[in-house]
Amino acid sequence: MIKFKRILLKLSGEALEGNQGYGIDPVRLADYAGEIKSVVAEGVQVAIVIGGGNIFRGLAGTSNGMDRVQGDYMGMLATVINSMALQAALEKLGIQVKLLSGIAINPICEAMSRRKAMGHLAKGQVVVIAGGTGNPYFTTDSASALRAIEIDADAIFKGTRVDGIYTADPEKDASAKKYSTLTFDEAYEKGLKIMDLTAFTLCRENKMPIVVFNMNQPGNLLKLIQGEAIGTMVS
Repeated sequence: MIKFKRILLKLSGEALEGNQGYGIDPVRLADYAGEIKSVVAEGVQVAIVIGGGNIFRGLAGTSNGMDRVQGDYMGMLATVINSMALQAALEKLGIQVKLLSGIAINPICEAMSRRKAMGHLAKGQVVVIAGGTGNPYFTTDSASALRAIEIDADAIFKGTRVDGIYTADPEKDASAKKYSTLTFDEAYEKGLKIMDLTAFTLCRENKMPIVVFNMNQPGNLLKLIQGEAIGTMVS
């Protein structure tokens, strides 16, 4: 049984670094493509937003004296590179992929529109949405929240390297306890950093659930789609 029919999968750019610490690790990229293929095979409609931090982060440029707007646009271009890499990896597995973007770059990607994205998803094609929101001062967290709401996704699946949301950073605090579920109000009151505040508020106001899970654990994405209680759901 499939619990989610249409999802927005949010991946960080840093996740694509794998074990090499920079750029795009082809092994990690292939692993993610395989995980995505497993849920597409079940008939799930999948849209994806990827960050660009493995290549360039706008805020890092700003801290070194770069103009914020210029740095953010450079970060958007980094997300396009990552999105193209994932598109290629998925197509290698026989999956049809459409690359849309907050900033159109002919002939690489078309401008994002709800009508285009919904049409491609209805045909069983994976839609990768690059370029953030197309505007400076917004993160890819905000872009994923916006795109999920636009395409009427059942939930945002935020793939991380930890298996959910904890009372503290489990990589630093061994006593940290995991939450299985949270309400938006509880997450806000506890000061849990799930997404940036703009993205979190968008999800909260539009009743868009967020599922935080370990994307690096093989089979987790499919298990979530099938309704297994892994990760943490905020709703």
